[in-house]
Amino acid sequence: MKKIGIFCSASENIDKMYFESTRKLGQWLGETGKTLVYGGANLGLMECIAQAVKENGGTVIGVVPSKLEENGRVSTYLDEVIRTRNLSDRKDIILEKSDVLVALAGGVGTFDEIFHVIAAASIGYHQKKVIFYNEYGFYTELLNTLDTLEQKGFARHPFSTYYDVANSLEELKDKIK
Repeated sequence: MKKIGIFCSASENIDKMYFESTRKLGQWLGETGKTLVYGGANLGLMECIAQAVKENGGTVIGVVPSKLEENGRVSTYLDEVIRTRNLSDRKDIILEKSDVLVALAGGVGTFDEIFHVIAAASIGYHQKKVIFYNEYGFYTELLNTLDTLEQKGFARHPFSTYYDVANSLEELKDKIK
């Protein structure tokens, strides 16, 4: 897989361990010649992954909604900028341009992106999976909630049809290769 879509936090106010994990992933993506496809912001883990990919020889594609540009929040590490009107367009383009999608630590925006991909896959728009990067157990509670929904009959197919879980960088690398 060459084009890796990344969903992650735009917050600067999160534990530094998430920045370190993100930097290591970005370094590996760059060193292995991968292309990062992400939301294009110059904030939080988003800027961290873009910088690490770019500094280690990878290519960075930013899918930038107009509000980011208006607010001066576009990363300077972008090799290609794809402009969108809004967040919905951004999600569709990231999904379309990526071979696989990886969810790093993030908030409500990241969750929105994850569920956009899973919902679209569940009704047959694509067959791409989201890989939850569950280092430090970040996604354990969400994964438990998905299991509960499934057990209560709120899933036509097992949710695991639409996602994988990687609990370490090594596991994530194996799933991306």
